[in-house]
Amino acid sequence: SYRIGTPAIEDFYELIKHCLENKITGALIYGPSRIGKTRAIEYLRLLMAENHPKVTTYHVQAEHKPKHAEGPFFTSLLEAVGCPEPDRGSNASKRLKLIGKIKDACMRNSSGSVCMFIDETQRLGENEYEWIRDVHDQLDRIQIKLYTFLVGQEELHAVKTALQQARKTQIVARLMVEELRFHGLRNAVDTATCLQGYDTTSFPRGSAWSFTRFFVPNAVSIGFKLADDAQLLWDAFLDLHNKHSLPGELEIPMESFARAVE
Repeated sequence: SYRIGTPAIEDFYELIKHCLENKITGALIYGPSRIGKTRAIEYLRLLMAENHPKVTTYHVQAEHKPKHAEGPFFTSLLEAVGCPEPDRGSNASKRLKLIGKIKDACMRNSSGSVCMFIDETQRLGENEYEWIRDVHDQLDRIQIKLYTFLVGQEELHAVKTALQQARKTQIVARLMVEELRFHGLRNAVDTATCLQGYDTTSFPRGSAWSFTRFFVPNAVSIGFKLADDAQLLWDAFLDLHNKHSLPGELEIPMESFARAVE
């Protein structure tokens, strides 16, 4: 089990920093399924803990529900912030518990900033967006700034467009100001960047054991680097893409890439 940085994750991280620096409270991050968005959230939360330890981060997993009810929605938020017995209590008490839990975390970190990554956001309805906006307002009243990063599939971008057309500007202006298309590997340079991650990331940290060395220790001992084979790997994927006449430009999902490297 391991994580590798990618150009798309770097773009996502730059977006987070941009939002924090400019007090932009919401952004959309969308892309095809299996492209690595969920793993990117895990990677970025670790990176934030290292580089911005005072900023509290949470990962919310949006669930598919036939009815968009307030109680189950706040239960999922309470689960994300680590609240025990998240499904107990009325809707109002769940809101209070959520605000209290976030407030406590901010006090421990001596900071008033919180990043909440909501995964599979295309599953949410308009009511959920309004409830998230209410949480923003409640936290703002106690001097806590909530930054919401809505992560989902490509139809998420269409949700923003639909809300704009319906003049739901209060949602867009709070939760969907910036946007980023999350992508896979699009060329040999992207491929080299990820392969270099295998060559330079070590475990245990600080040791001489890179991921590449773990897999092929003898080759590494005589100078082998995976990054040197970036063009070779890219061409192999490109040949398969063309052979099967797949539509569009080649964009390698991270899951497929990682399995191929292994």
